[in-house]
Formats: sequence, C-alpha cells, structure tokens
Amino acid sequence: MEMAEDTRENIVIVGGGICGLATALALHRKGIRSLVLERSESLRATGVAIIIHSNGWRALDQLGVASYLRQTANPILSGQFKSLNDNKLQKLPVGKEELRCVKRTDLMNIMADNLPKNTVRFGCNVLSIELDPITSSPVLQLQDGTSLNAKAVIGCDGVNSTISYMMGATATNIFNVCGIRGFTSYPSGHEFGSEFKLTKKDDVQVGLLPMTTNLVYWFLTRKYISRKSKISHSQKLIGDMAAASVKDFPSSIKEMVENCSLESLHLSDYMRYRPTCDILRRRFRVGTVTVAGDAWHAMAPFIAQGGSASLEDAVVLARCLARKTIVGIPSGRVSKTMVEEALDEYLKERKPRVLRLSLQTYLIGKMHDTSSKFIKFICIVFMAIIFYDSHGHTRYDCGTL
Repeated sequence: MEMAEDTRENIVIVGGGICGLATALALHRKGIRSLVLERSESLRATGVAIIIHSNGWRALDQLGVASYLRQTANPILSGQFKSLNDNKLQKLPVGKEELRCVKRTDLMNIMADNLPKNTVRFGCNVLSIELDPITSSPVLQLQDGTSLNAKAVIGCDGVNSTISYMMGATATNIFNVCGIRGFTSYPSGHEFGSEFKLTKKDDVQVGLLPMTTNLVYWFLTRKYISRKSKISHSQKLIGDMAAASVKDFPSSIKEMVENCSLESLHLSDYMRYRPTCDILRRRFRVGTVTVAGDAWHAMAPFIAQGGSASLEDAVVLARCLARKTIVGIPSGRVSKTMVEEALDEYLKERKPRVLRLSLQTYLIGKMHDTSSKFIKFICIVFMAIIFYDSHGHTRYDCGTL
C-alpha cells in the first residue's frame, strides 16, 4: 500500500497480541504491509488458552492458520452444566458448531510465523499519539524518545489502550468477579472425553475443556475477595486460592485443580469490560487512526468471544482497507480520505456485532456480579427477550478476506 505522501511507515499496528498479529496477518494476505509495535521483548500471551467457537474458526480459516491449529486441539462434542446446590444437570448446546480450545502461545506463534520478517518490532512502548497539525497524519511517541510517523494507525493494545484514550474513550469498567485459569496434564489420559463441563456451587463456577486426551484447560470464577497481599505475583498462592475455592466440589475437579501446572496459572483480579453505551456513542476513529479487539470492545469472558471477536475485526478491517486502497487504483496512490472511508466502513460493519456481544456479556456478568435478586431478574428478562438464542453468536460469519 502506498499513500500520496512519503512518510516513514504505512500502517502501524500498536500491540502484538492476538488482535495485533491477526490484523497484520490479514493485511499481509491482502498484500498490504504493516509494522507491529510490541512493548515486550518477545511474544507474550496474556492468559492460558483461548476458547474458539465456530465464528472464530471461520476467521482463522480466512487467515490461513486454522488447519494447523485444529491439529493441536480436539473438538468439543457435548456440554454439561451441573449445579451442586440442587444437583440439577443440564445439557449445554455444544457440539452442533465447531468448538475447540487452543493454547494462546500456539495461536500467536503460528500467526507470527506467517508474517514477513521484521513485521513485529519488539521493545517499542507507545506513550502517546497525536495528529500532525499540518498533514493530519498520526505521530507516535515512543518511550525511547523517538517518534514514528504513520499513514494509518490501528490500536490493538488491549484494555488499557493508549490509542483508545487518545480518542477520548473512558477507562474500562470492572465486574467484582475474579478468574483463575490453568492447564492440567494427565499422562495416562483423562476421564472427561470430549465434553465441556461447567459446575457451579454458590458463587464459584468451574469450567473445563479437554484440549487433547492428555491435557485439560480449566477456568474458575468467583466473587472478588479483597486481599492485602498481591496473590497474582505468586503461582503457588494462586494455586492455593484455586484449591480452596473448589474444596466442596467433586473429587475429579479438586484433583484437577490440585494437580495443575503451577507455571500455567493465571489470575485476573477483576473482569474488565467496556460499557456498551461507550461503544454505541463513540466514533472510535480520529483521522486515520482506529482501534480493534479489546482496545475497542473489551468484554468479560462469559460467552468466550473476546478473542474470536478480535479475529473477526482483523478480517473485516483488512477487507475494507484492501477494497478502498487497492481495487480500482491503477497508480497505487491512496489518499487519506480513502483510508478514512475504509476505516468508517470497518466500524460500520463491526459495530452491530460488537454491540450485541458486549450487551450479552454485560448481562451475564451482571448476574454474576450483583447480589440483588431484582437486578438478576431484570437481566434474565432482557436475556430471554434479546438473546433467546443464547448461542446464536457462534454462528456469525465475518466473511471472506
């Protein structure tokens, strides 16, 4: 991609996580070069694994990495929810659509491996971004004192996004719910088959998804408990907290938590999300700067769509940019206005999808977060009316690149 003005970089992507790498890969598939700025010194996966529904797999198919990832994770063919408070069993609508759980490191590595050399620049911490007063082009200020001129910037820098703050977005809100995630290995094989199991007692909920015949990913959510010590800095303390949380659960779950890999444990003190009203009213584009993934629509993991929604963003954004900046431009010269139109098309296409995911996640999160029976009732009513097909979000298709 070549703009009319000669500046140092074409498209700069801030953040080398799942969304940033996916966006760079989608652009690469369309023949558009980009530069990814990642503040860490190497690829760093926040979290343990990522649950990918069928909509996410459609996006991965477009990115060209789905076939490899399918070899690393078995499909989930059924689901079961059990309440230990009343011993009720309920089947979950799982198995009709593709559902797998993959390691975040596997996903990030395969996307990075498919990018041109030197696409990702590590150790680049973006402190701020401004628009040049003369050209209106984005100028990024880096921590090392240098500045970087870009023709377009895509903020994929997560829940505390520098780019979204530049657009006037407020800080993300929190649910008073904490989460622990981890892996447990079973050298002789586990007993869970290919079933997603969700078990709840009081305010503690444990979910497990078999990844292979010898590896299980699990997560635990519970009400946040104020702590003086920083448990998240100690893998052993995280493990102790998880074990204490499931002391009244079936032995298979207690053993799974007790025998987990301490190195894999990850604690989220709070569940962060961007309010639906903020997504609705804000434009999320300033000049040729926009956002994607958690930087735009951070959502708690209650419907496991945060990662897949980021993959969808990448596909749609690359498609819109390619359509506006390549097709029908014989000279290859692209104006600032064309890029702005492409970003507007991307936001217009994605906004209805993102709003529904955000609202559904918020309602479920609120039911976990509140102790008010009235508020829970209101959330249930809204869920029944708006999201009567509770798993309809998995059938979404972001389209082709």
